[in-house]
Amino acid sequence: MGSLWHGFADMGAVESGGAFVVARGEGAYIWDEGGTRYLDATAGLWFTNVGHGRREIADAVASQLTDIAHYSNFGDLASPVLRDLAERLSGIAPVPGSKIFFTSGGSDGVDTAVKLARRYWNVQGKPGKTIVVGRQKAYHGMHVAGTSLAGIPVNHEGYGEFMPDARTIGWDDAKALLALIEEVGADRIAAFFAEPIIGAGGVYLPPEGYLTEVRQICREHDILFVADEVVTGFGRIGGSWFASSRFDLQPDLMTTAKGLTSGYIPMGAVFIAPHIAEPFFAGGTWFRHGYTYGGHAAAAAAAMANLDIMERENLLDASKNLEALLHKHFAPLAEHPRVAEVRSGLGAVAAVQLADPAEAMPFVKTLRAHGISGRAAGQGALQISPSFVITEEQVADMAAGFAAALG
Repeated sequence: MGSLWHGFADMGAVESGGAFVVARGEGAYIWDEGGTRYLDATAGLWFTNVGHGRREIADAVASQLTDIAHYSNFGDLASPVLRDLAERLSGIAPVPGSKIFFTSGGSDGVDTAVKLARRYWNVQGKPGKTIVVGRQKAYHGMHVAGTSLAGIPVNHEGYGEFMPDARTIGWDDAKALLALIEEVGADRIAAFFAEPIIGAGGVYLPPEGYLTEVRQICREHDILFVADEVVTGFGRIGGSWFASSRFDLQPDLMTTAKGLTSGYIPMGAVFIAPHIAEPFFAGGTWFRHGYTYGGHAAAAAAAMANLDIMERENLLDASKNLEALLHKHFAPLAEHPRVAEVRSGLGAVAAVQLADPAEAMPFVKTLRAHGISGRAAGQGALQISPSFVITEEQVADMAAGFAAALG
């Protein structure tokens, strides 16, 4: 019996069936410890946007470690690379002049956004605005606030009540937000959280006009709009740095992680629009919040190198092309009798929804027998979110592997 406790796993099944051990990666491929090669259908966990095995990022991290590995950024402390990264991110932010609060990852970012939204309204003299709203199917990380916000019931089971001030509405109808506002009152709602594309909940694309409509509802009712772009950020939306830029959402807060460093070092960043930051930057008002490893200097070096690669190799254009390629090669699988639907056509993501959700977990192992490393998401969906460096030939091979596994 091994000592490693895996996340999101039936450990009895892992113990009996053994772990799938990934030993190395290069580009769009990974290899297990036995030397077998697989196309990586999920880019790790949505994050390896620039592909595996980038020595440039490793060298940047190693160089930073020899200078200063990390130092707290609490109070007036900072490292040069972190300061430079904040300026660089503010320069590509969907809201010009945004401030950047660094975290250790996406779950940290969501909790940060929840606390900051509530703190902001308190400073504005509206302490009753504490309710935070999420959507069915949504995933917002696994900290207390994110688990409460998320609309995935199985992730709530067995813990009791985390946050009584969290609400969940339908994922695809903007009128559901209006109904909640009418029920509880806008004077009690602090923020509405939305993934532009629902990720771990099954890769659900937003209905036409949905994001624009909920954004406008938030404006009209004095509710902060929080774009959770942990998945869609840094190019995964296809052709833009962020979905908030692609759809002109101008979020009050935006959470990011994953593609910020392409997963080479854990890091997250919350983008904070100037009007939300202003009362805290005016002096005398504290946001008593932060993380020991938030803004880690080596992670910041990884992020800078990652962004260099993204820009130099035009990977935003590549992600837009990948959006079309995934739709072209995977949409035909919807005709298979074991497939209920294929969701694709927006962003460098897709999902093959199996007709029988119970087949999803065993299907992941079947995929490996056909040279594909995949993952189940939501209720019976197979996640597809490869790195942006994947070629059309490799996308075609991946789709062929899915077809072969379907039989």
